[in-house]
Amino acid sequence: TDLRPLDILSEVVPAGGLAHGMRVFQVQGVRGFQLAASRPRALCFPASRLFTHCDRFPEEFSIIVTLRVLSVPARRNEYVFTLMAEESPSVLVGLRYAPGKLHFLFWSQERAGGWQTRVTFPNVSLSDSQWHTLVLAVSGQSFSLTVDCSVPKDVLVETPFPASLSVKRANFYLGNRRRRKGVFTGLLRQLVLLPGADATPRICTPMNFKVVTLSVPSVLQDLPAKPASNEVLKYPYETDTKVTLGSRPPCTTQEKAQFWFNTSQKGLYLCNGSAWISMLEVKQRLDYVEEYQNLVTNSETMGVEVFTIPRVGLFAATANRYTPPGSAIYKWTDGKFVPYQNIPTYQAQSWKYFTIGKKIFLAVANFEQNDRGQELSVIYKWSRRKEKFVPYQRITTHSARDWEAFVIEGEAFLAVVNHREGNNHNIDSVIYRWNPRTGLFEINQTIPTSGAYDWEFFTIGPYSFLAVANTFNGTSTKIYSHIYIWLSGSFQLFQSILTFGAADWEVFRIGDRVFLAVANSHSYDSGMPAPSNFYAINSSIYELNVTAQMFVKFQDLLTYSALDWEFFSVGDDSFLVVANSFDGFTFSVNSIIYRWQGYEGFVAAHHLPTVGCRDWEAFHTTEGSYLLYTSAKEPLSKVLKLKTT
Repeated sequence: TDLRPLDILSEVVPAGGLAHGMRVFQVQGVRGFQLAASRPRALCFPASRLFTHCDRFPEEFSIIVTLRVLSVPARRNEYVFTLMAEESPSVLVGLRYAPGKLHFLFWSQERAGGWQTRVTFPNVSLSDSQWHTLVLAVSGQSFSLTVDCSVPKDVLVETPFPASLSVKRANFYLGNRRRRKGVFTGLLRQLVLLPGADATPRICTPMNFKVVTLSVPSVLQDLPAKPASNEVLKYPYETDTKVTLGSRPPCTTQEKAQFWFNTSQKGLYLCNGSAWISMLEVKQRLDYVEEYQNLVTNSETMGVEVFTIPRVGLFAATANRYTPPGSAIYKWTDGKFVPYQNIPTYQAQSWKYFTIGKKIFLAVANFEQNDRGQELSVIYKWSRRKEKFVPYQRITTHSARDWEAFVIEGEAFLAVVNHREGNNHNIDSVIYRWNPRTGLFEINQTIPTSGAYDWEFFTIGPYSFLAVANTFNGTSTKIYSHIYIWLSGSFQLFQSILTFGAADWEVFRIGDRVFLAVANSHSYDSGMPAPSNFYAINSSIYELNVTAQMFVKFQDLLTYSALDWEFFSVGDDSFLVVANSFDGFTFSVNSIIYRWQGYEGFVAAHHLPTVGCRDWEAFHTTEGSYLLYTSAKEPLSKVLKLKTT
């Protein structure tokens, strides 16, 4: 366990420069080597440089690789590295990639003449032009591969890795097997041999699993955020820099070192991997909020979904209480929402927009029965010919409150919150899985819920989570809401949090920190004395504690029958807006925008007059940033514009 990592990649790089046949590229904010196929023998070094005290390859070890694979043609193999004896064409140890597979090769000399063993890991998809970190752990007959710190793939073979593999007069070859055929065409950032240990626990600790670092050549290490002077780059590199125009694009590690030009504000921004950093203008700050549009709705509105259909436009779907006239879809036209399509619904509670491949869907959660006495929620599909949403699949639900759509391991899911069946609030909510053969959603799993209001799906690293807001169990609103984690093909309980009439979960990130906010609507328990006010109650913000592997309370905020949280950003500032709906006396209650103040947490910044506020949605257009709120007590929703300085 005290053995040091052996950096194979650094051995090829001469001090103060690059080896012949190597170029440095920066992609998605991360640097790697591109290897030339014309001079494979230039990218090698004797094994004796690494094995200075012993000429035997370790019996137990890990190999850590960070790479970016390009699309590899079918039936082609590319070698990440090989270890070969000078006088032999055989590979002593090697790692090669083929489309959808990873092969580990080793030479066993236990029998006369020896033979080569190939350990194959199937279903390893790396050709997506993204960075990936692989950890291959070897011990005897056991071989384990971990990709981006996901669930390990374990293979047990008949032939164990040799206990005494000689490396005398052997050389390491980087990205090839001593010839031009099979040269690695992608980018290589890290290649480390760790003797005597499984490196997975050392690697799988940070949140950015795809580019974790054990040992990286200095030429590939990131530049400081601010150069000390106007010095020339010590190591020149190439990069696929791109400038995006228009409204604010996402800024993640994938967009790191890319630029965004805000055409309306004439500002240039650089993505640092988590936020856009202003380069040419004073950073925007939220100054005040002004009423921008009064949106007259078909009836009181229980929820709203804002979404963009590519090459068609920006839309808002309102979930309206009464039928007729049902619910409406509005399209953003000339800087306003205008009516676009009416859809018959039955006390609709919410809409959910999602896509599967090229298919575009919009699902409504109906709370009441239709004209035939059937309790159905409906999935609509966008018709490109009609440019309208048309009915696609009807699903039996029970006073449905919410839909949540998500993808896990390439499979599409849709989860419905069933609030109650008759007077029974303790019923199952259902998770459906998309069947690509039938083109329909089918029941995959049921989860017991209590008067539930909301699902919230989120991911942290390779792990997928689903949080449910349980509201009422028939006697009390003081009940546990649950967070589930996806393990072995189903959701399993991860953590339970005591809530008070929970109506909404909102997950958000600030830098590397992950938060989860719950909107508590009211405190009622039939077996307890009534409080002075059922509705003036704390809603809570929880933060993920990575060490404890659980969410811990970060902050309480006094709310008034809170029904929704919405997170949004303006410039470098982060905000939360709460939907306060009732204070025990009136539905005319201020909803509040809270500003993130770092150590102080969230601090009230703006008070917004609302009436029975039910839902908030933040959205952006080329003209600016907006908030849309819906009222469950009057047929009027409002668009507010965020004015910045």
